Amino acid sequence: MGFARRVPGAIPVFALGLVVIAALGGDWLAPYDPGAQDLGNTAMPPSGAHWLGTDDLGRDVLSRLVSGARIALLGPAAVALGVAVLATAIGLLAGYRGGWVDSAIMRGVDLVYAVPPLLVAIVVVGVFGGGYPLAIGVLIALSVPADVRMVRSAVLAQRNLAYVESARTVGLGRGRILFTHLLPNVLPTVVANLLLTFVSALVGLAALAFLGLGVGTGSPDWGRMLAENKGMLDLNPAAMVAPAVLITVVAASVTLVGDRVYDRMAARGRDVGRA
Repeated sequence: MGFARRVPGAIPVFALGLVVIAALGGDWLAPYDPGAQDLGNTAMPPSGAHWLGTDDLGRDVLSRLVSGARIALLGPAAVALGVAVLATAIGLLAGYRGGWVDSAIMRGVDLVYAVPPLLVAIVVVGVFGGGYPLAIGVLIALSVPADVRMVRSAVLAQRNLAYVESARTVGLGRGRILFTHLLPNVLPTVVANLLLTFVSALVGLAALAFLGLGVGTGSPDWGRMLAENKGMLDLNPAAMVAPAVLITVVAASVTLVGDRVYDRMAARGRDVGRA
């Protein structure tokens, strides 16, 4: 948190903005066809024609990075949104209902939470033959428990406060209390979890792609580029270093933005509570 506050807020926003622009306009912004091979110019270092050089098949590295931005954002975004919806619903129910409902939910959550997510993802995706949709689904299933625990804790801290008791007193239904009273007050936790899940999914999907278990061969996915170009450090280091740097920059930027968003939402919630 301290480091995040020392970094000017415009820097991570600007970095993410560039990646989003690349994701939206990759087909038009890429200087070359990301899949086009030029076997006469393989493993070339950066030059005026190819700013980040070419890979071992003569494909332009910069074009593949720009084209891969869409994959880099959409996959983790799908995981983060899926986890947010499921974990928020389950966490709200467990925290508010309590009793046997809470106990049953948390036993299942603790069981899944105890296993290492990435290791299980590697095994499951590998056994069922890989594929990007499968990788996304497995990461959603394995990421939900951690978020359920945090949402439940936030609900437990809120459910006996005066505004919830007042809602019960006037006869509001459970659903209305959950989604119109409790949910807005645990939203900072939900948003912070969503952004952290995005970062975890970005790294997890890149790791699976590096192992050949995510996207298909030849895809401009950044993790896949790391695997395909790992033997090119002597010929064109940029082919491997550039995707690694982009993964790191996006992960760090989302984390920094998430810290600031959480702080502002939490402060606004405290102000509303005092009012």
